[in-house]
Amino acid sequence: MEVKEKITPAWLDESHPNYERWKRARSISKERGKFVVSIIEKKIKCSGLTVLDLGSGQGGTATVLSENNNLFSLDIDKTRLNFQKDFDQYIFRINGDALNVPLKDDSFDLIILQDVIEHLQNPELIISVLYNLLKKDGILYLSTPNKYSIFNFFTDPHWGLPFVSILRRKTIKEMFLKSYRKSEYKRRDIAQLVSLKELQKLFDDKFEYKLHTKYSVNELFNGNKGIVWSDFHLKILKLLKALKLDGIVRGISNDKQGFINKFINPTFYFTLKKL
Repeated sequence: MEVKEKITPAWLDESHPNYERWKRARSISKERGKFVVSIIEKKIKCSGLTVLDLGSGQGGTATVLSENNNLFSLDIDKTRLNFQKDFDQYIFRINGDALNVPLKDDSFDLIILQDVIEHLQNPELIISVLYNLLKKDGILYLSTPNKYSIFNFFTDPHWGLPFVSILRRKTIKEMFLKSYRKSEYKRRDIAQLVSLKELQKLFDDKFEYKLHTKYSVNELFNGNKGIVWSDFHLKILKLLKALKLDGIVRGISNDKQGFINKFINPTFYFTLKKL
């Protein structure tokens, strides 16, 4: 009988160039979850809610939210879902596709879309799906890297390389993966970053939305460990503190749709209320 070779996911492959980056992200997943909750609670109390964590990964945020809520955790990767087994008594785990959520419309008070939308082939359609899944006045939390951030231009948040952040998915596959990461060429979830303008087009007729840039910057400089994990961003943070420039950065950060959030802010943190 032929024995099939067990394939290790790229994010668990210790020989992968991004392994340490991904490992660090996993190690702070619960801290990230607490940070997410702190933003959401500016709009709604995170207690007694029916929640969908879509693209839940290894369940850091789902675990934090499951303590006081009815939590559904959906991810397309069974390996990631298996890391959530310790929390079965709190979390309903679903292995499925973001565009085919096997749940009824008007089911959720809160939906989490944390660093997921950039991996999806059709963001317009997924926003429509989530809009329908939310109850009236329901809240969508969404975070995603900024396509045009100067920080991401110098080191893409997924590959750690310059220029990649502004490229389309097809170009990344043909110009980069085909030659340098052949094992990942057929990945379905290759990230294509989105700009603030592109996100606004997705939200405008469906949600009342708010950015939380100033709060996230203050949390970052106050020592919140659940916000950044890449070497580049950690070094920039350390340098800003050493040069005592953190006060200036806090001062210029804001939640407006202007230059700072279009071209400086590396990650968007949104709360969106269903209209």
